[in-house]
Order: sequence, then C-alpha cells, then structure tokens
Amino acid sequence: MNRRTGLLFVTPALALFGVFVLYPMVTAFSYAFYEWSGTARQGFTGLDNFTALFTRPPFTTDLPRALWHNVLFFLGTMLVQNTVGLTVAFLLHRRTRTRRALQTLYAMPYLVSPLVIGYLWTLLLSPTFGPVNTLLTSVGLDSWALPWLGDPDTALWVVILVSVWQWIGFPVLLYGAALGGVPDELTEAARVDGASHAQAFRKVTLPLLVPAVGTVSVLTFIFAMEAFALPYAFGGSTGNPAGATDFISLLFYRTAFDSGATDAIGTSSALATLLFVLIFGGAYAATAVLRRHERRITG
Repeated sequence: MNRRTGLLFVTPALALFGVFVLYPMVTAFSYAFYEWSGTARQGFTGLDNFTALFTRPPFTTDLPRALWHNVLFFLGTMLVQNTVGLTVAFLLHRRTRTRRALQTLYAMPYLVSPLVIGYLWTLLLSPTFGPVNTLLTSVGLDSWALPWLGDPDTALWVVILVSVWQWIGFPVLLYGAALGGVPDELTEAARVDGASHAQAFRKVTLPLLVPAVGTVSVLTFIFAMEAFALPYAFGGSTGNPAGATDFISLLFYRTAFDSGATDAIGTSSALATLLFVLIFGGAYAATAVLRRHERRITG
C-alpha cells in the first residue's frame, strides 16, 4: 500500500476529527479572547477573561476549591488503581480457570454510564432507606451509619471510592496484559538465584510494568481533571454539600449555563482553555518523566 492510498483511508477519520473535535476546540479557544454580550461577540479583550478567573468572585473562591478537589480525586484514584488494581491483576494472573470470568466481572461497571452509577449509589447510600446504612445498623455499627453524601467531610471520598469501584476493571485488564508479557524465564532465574517471590516481583516484574503504570497514571490524571458525570450525579451542578464535591468541570457548567452573566461565553471559554492547558501540560510532563524512566531501565 503506497502513501497516497493510506492517506485516502485515513481522510474520513481526519475529517470527522477536524469537524467535531479540532474546530470546536479552536473556536472555544478564540472565544476566550473576546468580550461577549449574551451571544453577541464584542471587541477583542486579550487576557481579560483569564484575569477574571483569578480576580473576580465567585472564581476567586470556587476555582481554587474545585482545582483542589480535582487533585485529591486524581491522587485518590491513582493510589488505589495502581495498588489494588495491580494486586488484583497479579492474583488473577496466577489463576488459569476463572481468570477471564473474573476479569469480565471487574470490568462490567466500567461499561455503565457514570451518571447511572452515581444515581444508583445515591440510593444505596441514602441515610433514610439506603441498604448500606441499614446493613451497618443491623450489625451493630450504628456510628458508621452516616449521611455519606450529606456530610462535607465524607462526600468527596465517597465520589473517589465509587469512581475507583467503577473504573478498577481498566487497570486490572491493562496490568493483566502487561503481566502476560513478562517472560517467565526472568522470574524463574531470580528464584534460582535465591530471590523470594516478593523480591522477584519487586526487582524483576515491577520494573517491567513501568510502561503500564505510566499509562494508567496518565489516563487517570486526564479522567480526574475532566471528571463531570459522577460528581454531577452525586452533588449536582453546585457540588453539594456546600461545594464539597465541586470540580472544575462543574464550575465550567455553572459559568456557561447557570450563571446568567452576559459574559458567560468568554469566561467559560477561558476556563475551558485553562483546563485544557492543565490536562495537556500535566499529561505531557508525566509522559516525558515516564519515558525517561523507561529508557533508564532498558538502557
């Protein structure tokens, strides 16, 4: 197949990407540099819309709080997915009969919409009729029967744990595939040299899993920074209770559709551009560090 034929095959995909992804991104980016009166674009304002994000209420309080929640969401999900996910994948890797069935079960919540997952867990955690608190009360753990989504101290952690529960199947599958690519001869040689199972895993297997760990971490970062559906299902567009589940995506939604401000298009576009820069910059930096680490291992 020559180069011209190859370009002919990818042209439809490139056209769709340009129309539905690239053009809206460039348009939103340009909107951030103009003054708006409703849907009517006024004059060029430069960085005024970006300045408003850091100097004008409610952004001065909502933006740092939402960004901090995004960071906590990323750290919590990454920590659990890179530990529990790897542990589950390692245990399943050693099973031959039920491995495929268990991997499928772990991945099933991943296929359900986060909105559906959020609403289901809202019912399960209801302090009045939810089965979670009912079960805790029935076994004598009355002090644990809390208004999980009504308490600002617990609401965000509930969002993190439910997100981990839903997406844990992805790192399990990815780590399972990575473990399948580790040659058995390497671990067997380490065992012959006197290494224990833990030492063989730490010194031989784990360094070879660095690319998979990096992939899971970067994708988790992207997902955490743009998370919307699950926090919206739990706390609505305002991040209830008392903003404890507020995220940047929810702040963007409120700014663009709920604020009623005449300059909503400009400020929301600036916020979307800022979020894009954070995601792109963070993902690029993490990928560069991981590639350098991979070269150090393979070199």
